[in-house]
Amino acid sequence: MASKRPAKRRRRNPVSDCPLTAALAAMSGKWKLIIIYWLAESPRHFAALRKLMPSVSQKVLTEQLRELIADDIVHREQKGPVPTPVVYSLTPYGRSLMPIVENVRKWGRGHIDRFGS
Repeated sequence: MASKRPAKRRRRNPVSDCPLTAALAAMSGKWKLIIIYWLAESPRHFAALRKLMPSVSQKVLTEQLRELIADDIVHREQKGPVPTPVVYSLTPYGRSLMPIVENVRKWGRGHIDRFGS
């Protein structure tokens, strides 16, 4: 008898009737928007993401990716048997965040220009 894979568990929205809380729960975390930004360019291995974000620890990057995967924003694909590298990419649902990411990036650029780096 084949073993059953556990059902994918969604993270709970802390305030189920509040759309802003749901959005912030999905995107909150210091690194999530940055991860989404880099994955929008192209799918990447874990090590490539670490190289692009040298200040993030392996533990935190792993946690942030797991949450993004649980929210169906990021797709994790293992390229062959273990220990083959894993590739992360945005799902179509994750790509729907790109206008938000781009607006936050533009606002951040303006904020840097306004107050200096």
